[in-house]
Amino acid sequence: MNDTELKLRKVLALNIRVARTRKQITQETLAELSDISVKHVTKIENAQVTTSIYFIYRIAQALNVTIDELVTEYKK
Repeated sequence: MNDTELKLRKVLALNIRVARTRKQITQETLAELSDISVKHVTKIENAQVTTSIYFIYRIAQALNVTIDELVTEYKK
């Protein structure tokens, strides 16, 4: 894995965690809403896997956010 891939994984992980926390739902609930296993949601949130655009789309729908919001690095 190269640095760019790791950075993108971390951005996605953070943005999903923030959006999920704002909605006050658990990883289990997100998994259910997006029809993805809890194990895979956990791996995505911990930046352990590079996931497909399909799963990113499903998570975005479940969190009621855009894909762009999940993959864009925001400056502090």
